Amino acid sequence: MERISQFAKEGRAFLFVLSYDLNERFVQPLDQLDTDVFFKIQQIRNYPKTPRKHPYYLQKYPLDFRIYQSRLQRVLEEIRSGNSYLLNLTFKTPIQTNLSLDEIFLYARAKYKLYFKGRFISFSPEKFIEIQGNTIATYPMKGTIEATLPDAKEQLLNNPKEMAEHVMIVDLMRNDLGMVATDVKVERFRYLEKIRAGEKELYQASSKITAQLPNKWQENLGEILSKLLPAGSITGTPKRRTVEIIEDIEDYNRGFYTGVFGVFDGENLYSAVMIRFIEQEGDQLYYKSGGGITLESDPHAEYQELIDKIYLPF
Repeated sequence: MERISQFAKEGRAFLFVLSYDLNERFVQPLDQLDTDVFFKIQQIRNYPKTPRKHPYYLQKYPLDFRIYQSRLQRVLEEIRSGNSYLLNLTFKTPIQTNLSLDEIFLYARAKYKLYFKGRFISFSPEKFIEIQGNTIATYPMKGTIEATLPDAKEQLLNNPKEMAEHVMIVDLMRNDLGMVATDVKVERFRYLEKIRAGEKELYQASSKITAQLPNKWQENLGEILSKLLPAGSITGTPKRRTVEIIEDIEDYNRGFYTGVFGVFDGENLYSAVMIRFIEQEGDQLYYKSGGGITLESDPHAEYQELIDKIYLPF
């Protein structure tokens, strides 16, 4: 993290990739970037034009519903005990496809994409933080619905469970920004964006929260990121205790999944949360996905959301 602060202080453009638990960290100047790392963030990218994709298939092998339900019940017990109010529960799902990791990366349509050394790819729709001038902004994303459903926008915006989940995450991110900046404001609350999810289109609800960093924030950028991580949208609230519960209930190491990656262009910083994530383990591909759990969560609906989030955004 000291490297991040040093490069930012020098005004040197660099890419950073940070795992969920910060145990793995990759930071390199853009002019010295390894040849097996490719990214797209905003209009910045380091790979050629996307080729025309060829026919493909995607098969999913999700865990048994009974296993999912037992884990979800453990989460609900923690919530009833007051140890958490919202917890993002995730799993890894084996998948099969005729495409390689690099082909999926090149074909994927997403605002934020990363191919990392043949280990994993992420094609994320979710920003983490942006810093322009002295203004830091974060964009928590909570709430999803299929766009073709009748009155889809109204269904999402008027759903009490989705509203409660979104409010809790906005409150958490307001508090997080307050640790590193002043004059925290919710500039936009629960606005909808349409994204492509394989064969489907989805509406997703986000909010925009801003705050003001002190002058020379670049000198402390690594510390700022450390204080804000892991991202509240993929943990829950209260963050510290919820992270402990996640470690106890989830049966795998998230690794880089739900970590963050980003670019400092010499003046500004842009970053994303690594959701929509496929990892290579030997000859097997795994897709990691999940969703926010509250007391109002329906086990069957949450299980279906876990499966629906396994898609290729072509």
